[in-house]
Amino acid sequence: MEDSLRPGDAFDPNCPTRLVLDRIGDKWSVLVVLSLLDGPRRFTELRHTIGGVTPKVLTQTLRVMERDGLLTREVFAEVPPRVEYALTPLGRSLRAPIEAVTAWAEANVGAVVAARARHDERASPAAATG
Repeated sequence: MEDSLRPGDAFDPNCPTRLVLDRIGDKWSVLVVLSLLDGPRRFTELRHTIGGVTPKVLTQTLRVMERDGLLTREVFAEVPPRVEYALTPLGRSLRAPIEAVTAWAEANVGAVVAARARHDERASPAAATG
């Protein structure tokens, strides 16, 4: 079997699976996928929908995702030129896992924030001397 078609091993430090996990574990990539689930969008629409992402970071994210085969970039010969981004079938295959992780994050954000606050309170210098 050709190496590119062989299943990966995320626990092997030399396996490219880790590169894929980095990509799909990146918050900006996750938000781009979620933003494109309903269809193609222009750069400005993506930036507005995602919120808080700088143009530079969004551009870098889109380029890497295109390189990884997760989305396409289509330039329309108009004045001014129009560019749209859309998920590929590979990118769309991330729908279920990303929606599941997003739903978990939204459902548990309160518990995580509370746990952080408790931890920080215990770890603060005032708590240690108190």
